[in-house]
Amino acid sequence: MGRRIGVFVVSFITWCLLAWPYGQVSGGLDGQSLLVGAVASLLVALVLGGGMAERPAQLLNPVRWFWLLCYIPVFAYYCAKANLQVAYLVLHPQMPIKPGIVKVRTRLRTKMGITALANSITLTPGTLTVDAGEDGELYVHWIEVKTTDEEEATKEIASRFDCFLARIIE
Repeated sequence: MGRRIGVFVVSFITWCLLAWPYGQVSGGLDGQSLLVGAVASLLVALVLGGGMAERPAQLLNPVRWFWLLCYIPVFAYYCAKANLQVAYLVLHPQMPIKPGIVKVRTRLRTKMGITALANSITLTPGTLTVDAGEDGELYVHWIEVKTTDEEEATKEIASRFDCFLARIIE
């Protein structure tokens, strides 16, 4: 039950930040928008609340929010860098790609942490997480395999996100 309440609170806060139901028409709170947000958050909590976060209260920790704010520009930088690298590979006349699947290890151990890392890797152009295990093993399709060594691939692909996600999620 506690997970569902935590998911409801986080969902409702997210709704309020995205919909911004304050002062749009009457200068006060928009009750209709708040009601829709509460109903949508309740549905999300009921349907998905049991499987979302293992410890949802930890997501309200201000230190974790600080690390999340630090993570966003780092992720944006590596995403932009990967976009340029993929554009170079695609536009190069010889198209020098070396695709392959590499094994990457992470120190993250929770399902939420491993999922967040897998999604971060997948959202970065040129990489796609193919399989993720609960033991911290990820198999990643890489458009330009620079190394097949597990440690080097981990350093190149996952370690840039790993340290932030450990502070945010674990």
